[in-house]
Amino acid sequence: MAPLFFFLLAIFSFADGGSIGVNYGRIANDLPSPSKVVKLLKSQGINRVKVYDTDPAVLKSLAGSGIKVTVDLPNELLRAAASKRSFASGWVERNVAAYHPHTQIEAIAVGNEVFVDRKNTTGFLVPAMKNLHEALVKFNLHSDIKISSPVALSALQNSYPSSSGSFRPELIEPVFKPMFELLRQTGSYLMVNAYPFFAYESNSDVISLDYALFRENPGVPDAGNGLRYFSLFDAQIDAVFAAMSAMKFDDIPLVVTETGWPSKGDDNEIGASMENAAAYNGNLVKRILTGGGTPLRPKADLTVFLFALFNENKKDGPSSERNYGLFYPNREKVYNVPFTTEDLKDYRDKQSPATGDMGGGQVRVSAPNNGSRSGSGSGSGKSWCVASDVGKDRLQTALDYACGEGGADCRPIQPGSTCYDPNTLEAHASYAFNSYYQKTGRAAGSCYFGGAAHTNLGNVSFQLDTEKVKWLDRLLVLIVDFVASLVNLINVIWMVV
Repeated sequence: MAPLFFFLLAIFSFADGGSIGVNYGRIANDLPSPSKVVKLLKSQGINRVKVYDTDPAVLKSLAGSGIKVTVDLPNELLRAAASKRSFASGWVERNVAAYHPHTQIEAIAVGNEVFVDRKNTTGFLVPAMKNLHEALVKFNLHSDIKISSPVALSALQNSYPSSSGSFRPELIEPVFKPMFELLRQTGSYLMVNAYPFFAYESNSDVISLDYALFRENPGVPDAGNGLRYFSLFDAQIDAVFAAMSAMKFDDIPLVVTETGWPSKGDDNEIGASMENAAAYNGNLVKRILTGGGTPLRPKADLTVFLFALFNENKKDGPSSERNYGLFYPNREKVYNVPFTTEDLKDYRDKQSPATGDMGGGQVRVSAPNNGSRSGSGSGSGKSWCVASDVGKDRLQTALDYACGEGGADCRPIQPGSTCYDPNTLEAHASYAFNSYYQKTGRAAGSCYFGGAAHTNLGNVSFQLDTEKVKWLDRLLVLIVDFVASLVNLINVIWMVV
């Protein structure tokens, strides 16, 4: 057997990752002034914000702050912007050119979730986007400011499994195709609003809460693309990527313009709680800032805007709609959530595992590899679980179990991820086996996998067949019984004395 080399990478790798922003909604009557909001954003290290209009007080307060801003042209103005170039030009002049660059506007969201707008403004979307872009060109702002439109996941015809992602057929030719062509032509990106909460709330009987909250879980395999998903968020985003790929628009980036989890809801809103909101947003920030993209696009670092900055007491709908805020109106946090890589150093989701990464494969714990990779650390006092030479079929079966029911963190060995190379069955199996072994605290019998694995301590390898494992188990039981009997005997002697 070739020599084994081991990785000991039990530290966070906060390399350049994605970016976190927040949505600053204002459907409330108790919010702080825009100037106080800007101070709050800066104090939290938040350098991106998305607003739902172009309120002068807000844009003026953001001037000189260094915070990048996405503004919105409301749905009710789509018809006018689509019908008259002069309206689009005037709107850009008054609401964008008048503030930029002192207020660092980086994008215009043209409408919001237009396809589900009850006023049926879909037909005006792309013409409005084109007219607004022409206005940006007119004022020489097109290099700095992008045009796009936030799309809800309801625009997908299919979203599960992710590999079958496709857009609703009636939207492809009249809307998505010309919109993607415009995005490609202008170097822009697709804006997507994604809410795993809604999917979990409606399907809590089949969707694991851990899967929705970026916590440790066995993962969900996708037979269509051969990948395994460990978070509902990744699965949803990859469904959009798959839908774009089906239309031959793989080159267009994606920005998540809304995502969040309510800290409170009505009795029938399953999963709406402060604990779950803290876990979702905290683990999501960790997932984004540590980089890694999605399983389908591992190098596509994402920009994500959390929804929302404040609880908004005047919003209609169920209780959850008024409880997505990260902050109360008095600017105190609703729950602890990190916003920067510095914050992540002290962040722990109390129900997350002690080892392993909940996103992006950037936290690598005791990752053994066979072959071309060398590792650091002597391994003194440490034991590792590695693959045995048992043949391809047995090894593959054991690997499938480890990454499935066993709950090993197998994301880093997915194509394009950090530990995919060397791309051999033995190396991948060693990684998965050891992930499970370390997760269980190197418990006795946890490095067996039907005889497909063995432990390794330094340079000494212990390979156990079935009979030896059974013998050791029996010996362990005898030792435990003996110790228990000895303790009882001592207690009896002590009582007599």
